[in-house]
Parts: sequence; structure tokens; C-alpha cells
Amino acid sequence: MERITWNQYFMAQSYLLKSRSTCQRLAVGAVIVRDKRMIAGGYNGSVSGGVHCIDEGCYVVGGHCVRTIHAEMNALLQCSKIGVAADGAEVYVTHFPCVHCTKALIQAGIKAVYYGEDYKNDPYAVELFQQAGVRMKKVPLEIPPMQTEQRHLVGRLIDKLENSHDPEVEELKELADHYFSLPEK
Repeated sequence: MERITWNQYFMAQSYLLKSRSTCQRLAVGAVIVRDKRMIAGGYNGSVSGGVHCIDEGCYVVGGHCVRTIHAEMNALLQCSKIGVAADGAEVYVTHFPCVHCTKALIQAGIKAVYYGEDYKNDPYAVELFQQAGVRMKKVPLEIPPMQTEQRHLVGRLIDKLENSHDPEVEELKELADHYFSLPEK
């Protein structure tokens, strides 16, 4: 079995964090790493204890949701909260940072930004990173071929089971619904 690269490993972590986002417009995740160790992570969402966009919609002012704290900022704030310096660390983020996050990352001493997807890529943000000597590298998340084949096989098996009328399979379907269905709101 072939191991994934460190870049892919940390990028995958940022995508996992993204799944916690409460933003309806764009889910983003970020992981701050030093010496191949994650020191903090964040996703975009409301302030702790606040109203979430997924519950009450975005609070948009001037074309931007002002309720949301960006993933990069949340990760930096986690560093501050637990007393860990971000100076000299790297960040892995699902999307290219906005100008405000760019400035915060530079001020915190981040030395490299690895991003999975382009998102506006503001020329001023790029210029700021360049002036500060911060490396930027696009690292798209890659799914190993074997995992793709395995997911395809599992999908085919599920299709077969869903179309089966065998009593034992029906019992297993009910059990699966019990264990894997989402709670109703």
C-alpha cells in the first residue's frame, strides 16, 4: 500500500474540518502545521454560541456575511487560545485565503500557504504573500485510485441490496437505517 504525501495528508485534514462549517455560501477548513504536526485547525462559522447561518441564513452586509469567522482566522485564534505560536508554521486551507486572512496569516508569521482550490485569488493577497516571503502552493486534494475503486464497488453493492427483496436483506436494511440515519430535527 502506498502512503499519501504529507501535503495530501494535511490537505485532507483541512477538508475534514470544512465539513464542520456552518456557512451556506462556501465551506472552508484550515489546518496550521509545524514540523509535520497539526497545532490548530479551524472552519468558517459563527462565533461560539452564536446563531449559525445554516439555521437562520447569512447576515450579509456589503456583499459579505458578517456573521462568519473565516477558517484561517479561527485556526489562528485557536493557536492564541491554547498558547501556541503560529510563527514559522504552515497553513493548509481548502480555498485560497481572502485579503483579510492573508494579512492575519502574515502577521502571525505563517511561512507557507498550501491551498486546495482557487477562490477569487485576490491579486493584492498574492502580492502581500510575495512581499512577505510567504510560499504559496496549490495542492489539490487527490483521492487515491484504489479508494475510488473501493467506493465504486461499495456503491454497486448498495444498489444490489436496495433492489433486493430477500427477507434477510430487508432486516439488514432496517438495522442500517436505525444505526446510520440522521436524527430528525
